[in-house]
Amino acid sequence: MHYRPGLDGHGLPFDPFKSCTVPRPIGWLSSISKAGICNLAPYSQWQNLTFDPPMVMFAANQTFDGRRKDSVVNAEETGGFVWNMATYDLREAVNASAMALPPEVDEFEMAGLEKASAVGLAAPMVAASPVHFECCYLSTQRFAGNSPVGTVDVVFARVERIHIDETMVGSDGKLDVARIRPIARLGYYDYTVVETVFEMKIPSASDAELAGLEGKA
Repeated sequence: MHYRPGLDGHGLPFDPFKSCTVPRPIGWLSSISKAGICNLAPYSQWQNLTFDPPMVMFAANQTFDGRRKDSVVNAEETGGFVWNMATYDLREAVNASAMALPPEVDEFEMAGLEKASAVGLAAPMVAASPVHFECCYLSTQRFAGNSPVGTVDVVFARVERIHIDETMVGSDGKLDVARIRPIARLGYYDYTVVETVFEMKIPSASDAELAGLEGKA
């Protein structure tokens, strides 16, 4: 089968688009408003862009009534946000923080999550998360959609500080991802969890190529 999105019907009970680009890492982002209200929300359109310096992005669709997401507004107005790694143990809190709530609601309190202080940002971190990035806002690229909810803000930021729970580092000096069990977004209402890790190196790769894959400048 094939179809043109927005023009042809796909004939399926659910739209397959989001279930094709999977798994998608979750940008569980905490921020703070100019009024001092904390916000926490997960975004499945999140990714790192480069490593020297480390930069990241997230994409946030507008609400159905045309409002921009609190995470976008807070990042622009206060200059940053924190990425918190979403894990299987924290899955219910991640899901609860996805609810559409007014800006004056603190999702940390709603989800029963303890806050930890960041070093260079006013935005708090999720204390129970094993990894955090303190991110400095760079810019927003806005794309108009075919509907209010289709319009999207793509936010770019530079990672200024990284926090890691040392108990989640293995004896080989690598993050023990299988132990952390980060969750990722699939399509529909589905998620997955990282429990199996395997290694592959590019055949005949040079030292410079391997360094790049390892994130070394």
